[in-house]
Amino acid sequence: MSLLISFAALFVSVFLLQLGLGGVVPLDALSGTELGFSAEQIGAMGSAHFLGFFVGCWWAPRLMGSVGHSRAFAAFAAAGTTGILAHMMWVDPWAWSAMRMLSGLAVAGCYTIIEAWLQSKVTNATRGRAMAVYRMVDVTGNLGAQVMIAFLTPAAYVSYNLLALFMCFALFPLLLTRVEAPAAGTAPRLRPMLAWHKSPLGAVGVVVSGVTGAAFRMVGPLFGVAIGLEANRIALFLSAYVLGGAIAQFPMGWIADKYDRRSVLIWISAASILGCAGMVAGAQGNIVTIFLAAGFFGFTTFPIYSISTAHAHDFAEQNERVELSAAHMFLYAVGAIASPVIASALIGAFGPGSMFAFIALAHVLLIGFGLLRMRVGRTPDHHTPYVYSPRTSFLIGRLLRRREE
Repeated sequence: MSLLISFAALFVSVFLLQLGLGGVVPLDALSGTELGFSAEQIGAMGSAHFLGFFVGCWWAPRLMGSVGHSRAFAAFAAAGTTGILAHMMWVDPWAWSAMRMLSGLAVAGCYTIIEAWLQSKVTNATRGRAMAVYRMVDVTGNLGAQVMIAFLTPAAYVSYNLLALFMCFALFPLLLTRVEAPAAGTAPRLRPMLAWHKSPLGAVGVVVSGVTGAAFRMVGPLFGVAIGLEANRIALFLSAYVLGGAIAQFPMGWIADKYDRRSVLIWISAASILGCAGMVAGAQGNIVTIFLAAGFFGFTTFPIYSISTAHAHDFAEQNERVELSAAHMFLYAVGAIASPVIASALIGAFGPGSMFAFIALAHVLLIGFGLLRMRVGRTPDHHTPYVYSPRTSFLIGRLLRRREE
């Protein structure tokens, strides 16, 4: 309990950040549809978000070192708030893309600071419990953001103002806490090729995870609109996806710790293809079928990032783990930047089902590469414990360090 109280300010800020920044993603897609933006323009907003996210991951540790944790957090939160508030002042798809870069910058910057703060306070004895609560708060805020969209009117000042208020509220717990801010640490070196050298399969799996998650979360609302879902049901549709992914973590973690992770990755990727087919088929059914298909899609696709990174960590030395986690985040961002533009272009040209054909193709390639690696790749001497890996900042690796360190 004393541990939770000491981290309370950080966890409240995380929850409020998720409500504000997590809500702007589906609201932008629904608002863009209401305002007549093309599918390609809405996809470009999703890609701009992850471009800002990548810049924030790189810049945040350096800004913390210059001005301190609290001031840097305030700066990033202000950037995200500005990006949200400006939407209805300048209604233009390319202007909105620039605003979404600010939102992505705020996500990466704020999470980097929160995770650096957590890292300075946890010990090996408390790391597991602190991370469990952190994940629960993060997932709960994510679900809350999706559900909240059901009550927000697209393309309305009040909707964006409400999200901006959550961003402003997120400032108070962290800026007013009496817990002393940690000393600024050094940022991990960004070595993208380290991920490939340690595990080519893990690197490809992370990219495919970025392609899958970004395409669905950024462009998925367009799919919902195309199959006739109302705004409130699109919110529940996205919530079912997140909930399915959250439920998957325990059984998939147990399986990934028990069996060859290459085989697990191949089979879960095959299940993801079934999830894609289920989404296309479920769109022809009733609302329950659509929600179940979205939950199954989340169940099969969410764990791919964590399984891929766990497999790569099986080959890493202790002093390489933080930089390896940063390299995986970089590769995830590469896939996430590209996929919303591609998915939205496919929807505009060939209809809503084409997005899932694109995602399924990415998983076919992952399966083929996985089978190849099982023939020519080496088997790890031991398994590191599977952990759910949030895609939040380059510093997440420090929070996820294994106990044997």
